[in-house]
Amino acid sequence: MQQAIYQEITSFLNYGIYIYTLSIMLAYVFLAFNSVLIIRKYLRKNKTVYYDDILRSPLAPKISILAPAFNEGMSIVENIRSLLSLHYNNYEIIIINDGSKDDSIEQMITAYDLVPSQERICSDLPHQPIKNIYRSKDPAFKKLIVLDKENGGKSDALNAGINISSSPLIACVDVDCVIEDDALLKMVKPFLESVDEKMIATGGVVRIANDCIVAHGRILKVRLPHKMLPLFQTVEYIRAFLLGRMAWSRLNGLLIISGAFGLFDRELVVEAGGYDTKTVGEDMELVVRMRKIMHQRKQKYRVEYIPDPLCWTEAPESRKILIKQRNRWTRGTIETLRAHKDMFFNPKYGVLGMLSYPFWFFYEWLAPIIEFTGLIYFGILAYVGWVNWDHFWLLLILVYSFSVMYSWMAILMEETTFREYDRTRYLLRLLFVALLEPIVYHPITVWAAIQGNIDKFIRKKKTWGTQERVGFNKAKINGNK
Repeated sequence: MQQAIYQEITSFLNYGIYIYTLSIMLAYVFLAFNSVLIIRKYLRKNKTVYYDDILRSPLAPKISILAPAFNEGMSIVENIRSLLSLHYNNYEIIIINDGSKDDSIEQMITAYDLVPSQERICSDLPHQPIKNIYRSKDPAFKKLIVLDKENGGKSDALNAGINISSSPLIACVDVDCVIEDDALLKMVKPFLESVDEKMIATGGVVRIANDCIVAHGRILKVRLPHKMLPLFQTVEYIRAFLLGRMAWSRLNGLLIISGAFGLFDRELVVEAGGYDTKTVGEDMELVVRMRKIMHQRKQKYRVEYIPDPLCWTEAPESRKILIKQRNRWTRGTIETLRAHKDMFFNPKYGVLGMLSYPFWFFYEWLAPIIEFTGLIYFGILAYVGWVNWDHFWLLLILVYSFSVMYSWMAILMEETTFREYDRTRYLLRLLFVALLEPIVYHPITVWAAIQGNIDKFIRKKKTWGTQERVGFNKAKINGNK
C-alpha cells in the first residue's frame, strides 16, 4: 500500500516535470518566433533610415548621459573622452563620482580643467550629500559636468545625477562600458517616431568586450574572448538579447532595460520616484514601476529594444565573480517580483500582467529552483531504484537538444543580421561552445541562482557588492602589438 502511494507520487511528479519542460520549450519557441519577426522588420525599415538627419535636426531632444563612477581612476579619463565623442549634438555628460577612494576625482579635475560650479537642482530625489559640482573652464568640454558625492551605491548616484539634469531624456550608462558612436541616434529614434503611443524607455543590445581591441574608448576590432567563461557568456548574451528581449519588445512586455545602457523619459522617472536604493535590481524595478504608472493612467505607451549592438561590456572571467554577479541578479529579480506581486495574472496590466510577469516568475525565478530540486529528486529515485531509464534518457536528450538548437538559432540570427563576429573560425567556435554550455556553464548559473535565493530568504543579504574587472583598454592593445 505504502509503495503504491509512493509510486503515485512519483508518477505525479514525473508528469509535472514533463509538463513544465514542455511549457518552457513552447514559451521559448514563441519568443524566438516573435524575435525573428521584429528583427526582420527592423532591418527592412532601417535600410531607408538616415541617422545624419537626426544628427542635424534641431528637433532632436536633449539627452543627459548619467554615468556613476566608483574607483575608476585607472580608466575614467579615457571613458569620459569616449562619451564626449558620441555622434549626437544636443547632449550633456554627468559623471557622478560616488565616493571613490582612489584618485578618480583628482584625475578628472586635472585632465578636464574642472572648477567648482553652481548647478540648478531640477528634482528632489533622495541621495547621499553632494560634496561639489564641477564644470570645465575649457569650452571644448562644455558638455561635461562632474558631481562629487558621498558613497551611496549606483542607484543613489543615478538619483543625484537625475536631480541636476534638465534634459527630457536621460541615458543611464555604466562608465566602464564601451558605447558605439551612433548609439544615441539609434536609441532616440523610437522617441521621435512615437506618435500614438508614448515612448518611455529604450534599450540596446549589450555584447561582451573581453579580448576585443579597444582604444580611446572605442572598439577597434571585435574578437571572441579567449577564456571559456566569457565565451559562454557571449553565447548567452546573443541568445538573451536577440531571441529574448527583442521578442518582449515586439509584445510590449519588457520588464527590464539593461543597467549598462538605457534611455528613459526623465519626467516619468522622477514621477516614479527615481531609482530604488533598497534593491540590487534597480534597473528592472524602475522599468516595472514606470510601466505600472502608465497602466494606472490608462495611457498608451511602449518600451523598446534596439537589436543593433550598441554597448560593449566586460564579462566576469572568474567563476567566483560570475557567481556573485548572477547571485545579485537573482536577488534583484526576487525583490522586483515581490514588490510588484499585484501584477501577477492581473488583466489590468495587459501583456505585462498576463505574460511578462508570469514568465519571469515561472521561468526566470522558479526554473533554477525546480531544476535543482529535480536533480535531488532524481538522485533519490536512482538510489531506491525507481528510475525509468528510458524516460530519463529521452527527457535528457530532448532538453539538451532543444538547448543547443535554441543557441544555434540565436547564433544564426547574429550571423545573418549584424555579423559582429565576421570570421568563419569565430562562427565555428560559437557553435562548439553552444554544445558545451548546457553541460559546463549552465550548472554554474543554476548554482548561483540557488545561492541568490538562499542569500535573499535565509541570510537576508541586501548588499550590491562589487565586480572586479580586468579591463579591456591598454592591456588588450599592448597584447596585440
